[in-house]
Amino acid sequence: MFSLLKSIHLMAVTLTIAGFMLRGYWMATESPRLRSRWTRTLPHVNDTLLLLSALGCAAMLGQYPLVNDWLTAKVAGLLGYIACGAIALTYGATLRLRIAALVLGLLCFAYVVAVAVTKNPLPVA
Repeated sequence: MFSLLKSIHLMAVTLTIAGFMLRGYWMATESPRLRSRWTRTLPHVNDTLLLLSALGCAAMLGQYPLVNDWLTAKVAGLLGYIACGAIALTYGATLRLRIAALVLGLLCFAYVVAVAVTKNPLPVA
């Protein structure tokens, strides 16, 4: 069961970053596709699947934020990614601010992945 949950989680992670980058491109080019119903709905469905699979994996492993440092760091990075994504795709007042938030969001995402791979809150070589 854990292998299935982890596979679902990794698939959802891949869809999340691919969707974020595509929506970031549409934001930067001011495409009307960014405002379509599917573009606003599908990321929430995928993110729900991502969260549920993460919670399932954490429960099965007995590892929880605020108990395991690396998982706490991962959640903190996720919150940064969410905030940057909201600014980049919705709340940024200028195109320059939205693009800066997009880049910061991608960096937060990379940090979360690095922490997940290394199980270290400071994933430095």
